[in-house]
Amino acid sequence: MLLYTLKRLFGALPTLFIIIAIAFFMMRLAPGGPFDKERKLSAEVEANLAKAYHLDEPLPQQFARYVGGLLQGDFGPSFQYKDFTVTELIWGGFPASLKLGGIAMLLATGIGIALGSLAALRQNSAIDYAVMATAMTGITIPNFVVAPLLTLIFGLWLSLLPVGGWGGGDLEHVILPIAALALPQIAAVARLTRGSMIEVLHSNYVRTARAKGLPEHITLTRHALRAALLPVVS
Repeated sequence: MLLYTLKRLFGALPTLFIIIAIAFFMMRLAPGGPFDKERKLSAEVEANLAKAYHLDEPLPQQFARYVGGLLQGDFGPSFQYKDFTVTELIWGGFPASLKLGGIAMLLATGIGIALGSLAALRQNSAIDYAVMATAMTGITIPNFVVAPLLTLIFGLWLSLLPVGGWGGGDLEHVILPIAALALPQIAAVARLTRGSMIEVLHSNYVRTARAKGLPEHITLTRHALRAALLPVVS
């Protein structure tokens, strides 16, 4: 398993390099520059800025310098925020992003698996239709629509939750962003779990387990669910 994981990671490196190259050269070839919004600068000051940020070098040399920095974990200076590097900005927001994303992922996985399994066990019932209709709605509506709606309803209309700020990461400040992140993923996981669970429930070894008289909860949890979760884990 470890060897397979390492092969997959190394296999992704050429694709990652191509994406980095395309993004770099597209940014460099686009019209304008990072200091165009500044007040009118003299030619000497512009030349000094270009030299300080290595923008006066040929593009291949700039790209080589950029890739070399990436390999050392250095993403270069920020053109937007003075006196900050990109790495400092990333690490400044990383703890909050990790907390929000991690909790949202756990909620999406747990709730999605539970809803998908329930829909599969009640296939073609009202519960199944309700879960799938909700899941389809969650997949169809993009996240940038869900988040403002949640903010409008629970923050402005009902005044139950704050609509901005971090507040030290306390519960009331993280509920809305976690919900906005988790809802579309709950829908996706639920649909995936339902389809996989239905396929497994009709497999020969599940029918054999039931024919041998195994309790239904053991058949479902030890045999059906474990196999049905493989696509979700992937």
